[in-house]
Amino acid sequence: MTIRVIQWSSGNVGAAIIRAIARRDETELVGLYVSSASKAGQDAGEIAGIAAMGVAATHDRERILAMDADVVIHTPLPSLVYGDNPGTDIDDFVALLASGKSVITTVGYMYPKVYGPELVTRLEDACQEGRSTFHSTGLNPGWLGDVIPLTMTALSSRIDQIVVREITNFEFYPSPEILFDMMGFGKSDEEFEKTAKRHRHWLTHLFRENIQMIADGIGMELDEISDCTERAYAPSDLKTAAGRVPAGTIAGQHWEWAGIGKGKKLIIHETVWRMHHSVAPEWPDGDHSVVIEGKPRMALNFAANWIDDGLLATGMHALNAVPYVVNADAGIKTLLDLPWILGRGAA
Repeated sequence: MTIRVIQWSSGNVGAAIIRAIARRDETELVGLYVSSASKAGQDAGEIAGIAAMGVAATHDRERILAMDADVVIHTPLPSLVYGDNPGTDIDDFVALLASGKSVITTVGYMYPKVYGPELVTRLEDACQEGRSTFHSTGLNPGWLGDVIPLTMTALSSRIDQIVVREITNFEFYPSPEILFDMMGFGKSDEEFEKTAKRHRHWLTHLFRENIQMIADGIGMELDEISDCTERAYAPSDLKTAAGRVPAGTIAGQHWEWAGIGKGKKLIIHETVWRMHHSVAPEWPDGDHSVVIEGKPRMALNFAANWIDDGLLATGMHALNAVPYVVNADAGIKTLLDLPWILGRGAA
């Protein structure tokens, strides 16, 4: 049976999903929601850079809610960071789920219990009303920081500590919207605090979700989840694919989130972001990695070029989850609840 899909947003991730759906027999694109009114009426395929698919984009939320579809893949920039209403994404989830459509999103909420019972109840009630399923995923968190360490723990006799480290050089990442507007690179400290506060709030919750899900997955008790950050500044004007980073502005960010139990850091997610390879040479360098201290000790390294298109991968982790989500029982389904997600439609 063909699964009817609505794509919500047509940016880099959304366009990649549209192109992949066009190549697959088991999915059919039946709708496209666009945030820009100027795109309304255009063909989804042409927006994604391929042949016309016979699906006209719409900027009308009510038209999307009224459509007959199995699942909505929701991939806009997160409302917790962008827009006037931080709760827009949740409001959209609830409306879509209640209308009978399952939702797969990449904006966060991978482990909704971290946000408290009120949010969980809203999502669950909407799922039960529409007999639908809610799932959230991503590349990291969502795969590298979740699926990989949890999979590795299947080899463990004893787990003392889990450390996930992401080291990324954004020198060749061509998205000024994400790097400058969302993440706060190229800004002074004062500008960062004013404009990137919502991004920091979103990011902290995202990795709290990640750490709590790993802890619950292996039965590890946590007392709290801490976070800290350090910044580095451009020693001179830096040329990057996203644009110029002026001298003296933020060019590096070093984050750590830690799940703490009995006074010890048990699960750590450390992130080192640089806008140029020359920034903060004293910070950790090298590969992405997942290390499990215990018996046996395990270390898995991902070389700097381990993936050549993270935005594509983000979209495909959402698209490849479609058959698992639409066949699941109604309700919130996290990575702990679904079977192992495989790229069945990509073969």
